[in-house]
Amino acid sequence: MTTLHSNSVTEQLTEAGRKIEHSSFDIVSAEAGEHNYSDEQWQIVRRMIHATADFEFNGLAEFHPNAMNAGIQAIRAGCPIIADVEMICVGLSKPRLQHFGINTYQFISDEDVIAKAQDEGTTRAVQAMRKANQQGLLDNAIIGIGNAPTALLEVKRLITEDGLKPALIIGMPVGFVSAAESKDELALLDNIPWIISRGRKGGTTLVVSAIHALLALAETQSKKV
Repeated sequence: MTTLHSNSVTEQLTEAGRKIEHSSFDIVSAEAGEHNYSDEQWQIVRRMIHATADFEFNGLAEFHPNAMNAGIQAIRAGCPIIADVEMICVGLSKPRLQHFGINTYQFISDEDVIAKAQDEGTTRAVQAMRKANQQGLLDNAIIGIGNAPTALLEVKRLITEDGLKPALIIGMPVGFVSAAESKDELALLDNIPWIISRGRKGGTTLVVSAIHALLALAETQSKKV
């Protein structure tokens, strides 16, 4: 039986689309079997599986104890979303973001970012995070990293060395060089909420899925107030 949903802004725009998505979610939940996530956490993990058809994320996804509350409250407050690459910003639903007054930012292809990366022997992802920080965008923001482990490592450095305090970090870079290690490093943080995918698996699609789940949860919570 398909689960009933009452959200209007964070749902598919057509009845046919909603039925397909809801049926897909029900199939994911049925085939995934048992899990150790809370109901709210499962909304994120379920979307991650739905987006990738990879049931290993039932176990690979991990959450800081305060991640869900921090993420939902950040969405409801209209906090900005800072991404490591443009693909995350493009993948997010503009109407859903606009409903909460959320702006997205990414600087990976800015000329000054490229120039500094070349001059200093770093990556564009590192310099993009530094630029976002210099503009005051990272504090109290949701930071979504699905491509560049160096961006995630730079964010952690800014937290430990400069006292940066983002609202939530969704750290899911994919790859073979430092991807797993960067997420392991992030998970050592106690004072900043995070959501990660352990190991090499990750990607921008997962970050988009997690944010869309948070948007849906934020809409549901707003209706209860």
